[in-house]
Amino acid sequence: MLRGLKILVVEDERGVRLLLTRVLEDAGATVTAVASRADALAEFERGAPDVLLSDIRMPGGDGYELIRRVRALPAEGGGRTPAIAVSASVDDAEIPRILAAGFQKFIRKPFEVAELRDAVAAVTRRRGA
Repeated sequence: MLRGLKILVVEDERGVRLLLTRVLEDAGATVTAVASRADALAEFERGAPDVLLSDIRMPGGDGYELIRRVRALPAEGGGRTPAIAVSASVDDAEIPRILAAGFQKFIRKPFEVAELRDAVAAVTRRRGA
């Protein structure tokens, strides 16, 4: 389970944001969901989450810019927060770029519920998610 984890979801599509939130909360996590890179960075100023889950393609600043800004933060400010990228519009050739940018995992939309839970568990080194 993901009980006790604070997860920041960054997704511009409302329906997907709600789905991600529900799946993660059903697994026991506490979720803060925002629609933009700017809102995500504001959340980091309030306190770093345990996991960042971010869309790659968003208007007004994509997931690459977000992870670049997060990785520039000091460790105590969230610079080492485990991060998972999600996208429906990424082809296989782009996945190495996503990982090189600072994400630990990539999930393609649409995703399976178990896949999402397992990815969060993997980046936080939890078992039995």
